[in-house]
Amino acid sequence: MTEPAPRTLRRRDALSRGFTDAEIRTLCRNGGLRRLRPGTYLSAVADASMDPAQRHRELIRATLPGLNPDAVVSHQSAAVLHGLSLWDIPLDRVHVTRNRTGGGRRTRHLHSHSAPLLDGDVIVRDGIQLTSVVRTVADLCRTESFEAAVVVGDSALRSAAESPGAVAAALRYATGRPGYPAALRALGFLDGRSESVGESRSRVALAALRLPTADLQASLLDPDGLLIGRVDFLFAAAGVVGEFDGKVKYGKYLRPGQDAGDAVFAEKQREDRIRDAGWEVARWTWRDLDRPDVIGARVRRSMQRRDDRPRPLGAVLRAN
Repeated sequence: MTEPAPRTLRRRDALSRGFTDAEIRTLCRNGGLRRLRPGTYLSAVADASMDPAQRHRELIRATLPGLNPDAVVSHQSAAVLHGLSLWDIPLDRVHVTRNRTGGGRRTRHLHSHSAPLLDGDVIVRDGIQLTSVVRTVADLCRTESFEAAVVVGDSALRSAAESPGAVAAALRYATGRPGYPAALRALGFLDGRSESVGESRSRVALAALRLPTADLQASLLDPDGLLIGRVDFLFAAAGVVGEFDGKVKYGKYLRPGQDAGDAVFAEKQREDRIRDAGWEVARWTWRDLDRPDVIGARVRRSMQRRDDRPRPLGAVLRAN
């Protein structure tokens, strides 16, 4: 088999072109192909270049032709197709829902759910039937952990401009079903002002620490009304700013022609202006999100230091 393997190779297509199962097995054994699911393969180059969401899209495309037309892509598979942010949700199986009262099953590559699909719950995108954004979030709030549900729910409210009320309406089908109380709890916590996975996870961590509720994406102004900076978390009464340091966040400070070093320098200048105005700043990173007590101690130390200083200057504009 001397020809380069295509991005996705179906066994039947390879056989029709004159290749043999033995040749396909040899390529899989030698690393030229990676098995996506039985009968479908990815070239090793393509597989190495994909992130988990991209690979899952290929798995969806490879799986749907073998399913009955009543299968609607749902749960995390629908979230991937909608471009929603996911955290700690496995993407090893394609999830579909059928409008049935029973008969769900799970195999190595497919999880088939049975649940009511109401008017508006199903849309078609690029020829694929999938659950709407709000139904997708409602499903994941039932089936995933609180933190994972908050991440995807915040993403939907932020990027898809959905409302908590619309998600709540989509969740009504599940009244009395397993996971419904957990879904209501997650739904009540969603906030589209969280701008990243890290900020959503930070909100969960801060809530568990029983710290005062922080304002999100508040803008700090100096006494002349000029913008000092917009901050991730603001504990206004305590005079403390909280900032999640993810690698991605510095990209929002980049201008054409700038590199990452320029962005880091701009962020340092921004923080200096915030401190000069009298605010204490507490920062945490991805690693700290797995150790919430570290975040709590850092924020509380900032609050204690702030008690010994004059009140911050200027004003605060809170995001809606």
